[in-house]
Amino acid sequence: MTPLAFPGTPAQRHGTALWCLVGVLLVLPSLLAAGQAGAARVLDWQPTLWSSEPWRWWSAAWVHLSRLHLLANLAGALLVVALGVAARVPPRAALAWSLAWPLTHLGLLLQPALTSYGGLSGVLHAGLAVVAVALLRRAVRAERRLGAAIAAVLTLKLLGEAAWRGPLSYPDGWDIAVAPLAHASGAVAGALLAWALLRQPRMRRSSDVVE
Repeated sequence: MTPLAFPGTPAQRHGTALWCLVGVLLVLPSLLAAGQAGAARVLDWQPTLWSSEPWRWWSAAWVHLSRLHLLANLAGALLVVALGVAARVPPRAALAWSLAWPLTHLGLLLQPALTSYGGLSGVLHAGLAVVAVALLRRAVRAERRLGAAIAAVLTLKLLGEAAWRGPLSYPDGWDIAVAPLAHASGAVAGALLAWALLRQPRMRRSSDVVE
């Protein structure tokens, strides 16, 4: 049996492997925490405990409040990981996503009325933003257009959620309340970190002769 191998250059394969690793670190503990009595109280985000219990900067992503919440976030995680793999993100993109993870939850301090939070969605929005920026940094026009399309859809979604209206919203079809600021915080953290870490001269590959 041959070992699992990703396409692309060594750097691209390294980036893809690291990107998938971040995805595993998000998904696997979420599955392990599901159904565990008392897990939410120990792991979720609570603004009053941000300094005394800093593990919540990461562990909040693993808390899910219903089966639907978990399944939706698992599907979203698969999508974000697949987008990163398809985009052949570099290692620095995976680093940006991993750093955006705790910053997503720290951003919730801007809304103290949000007394608790759990779920993958904020960090998944960070991952989408990282992919968008990574594509926007490419030399190939088609890739930049795809990055711009992802960024535009993400921006429109955040504007529609209007995090400034309050800490929670209640979308139709959901059995839990949604915290729009988590999505906005994740997207901003992911975009800024990706832009900072991926800032380098765009090199045209010899195979990129047509844009």
